[in-house]
Amino acid sequence: QVQLVESGGGLVQPGGSLRLSCVVSGSIFSVNAMGWYRHAPGKEREKVAGITSGSSTDYADSVKGRFTISRNNAKNTVYLQMNNLKPEDTAVYYCNAWVFTADYRYFELWGQGTLVTVSS
Repeated sequence: QVQLVESGGGLVQPGGSLRLSCVVSGSIFSVNAMGWYRHAPGKEREKVAGITSGSSTDYADSVKGRFTISRNNAKNTVYLQMNNLKPEDTAVYYCNAWVFTADYRYFELWGQGTLVTVSS
């Protein structure tokens, strides 16, 4: 079974840092675009950052200069380094990836979500 497994969420004080990780597990051929989304209570889901297979990146304006997305293709893993965290960054963060399987399927995967809470 192909799935995304996230880790790294938690409670952090304003101004602090966290690093989220997400690994694609299962029998796959390759991973295309990957990204991170977040969903805060009472708000729409928001794309935080994305990274292509060639490592081109894009960011939401609200996190530019504070968050960095990266990937390790050999490990089928994507990371989100979050610095200078603010209370408004509090949300459940979801990993997203488009994967090719060995049997020629191409589909989108979502992680289970990891809670990030920024509070003093």
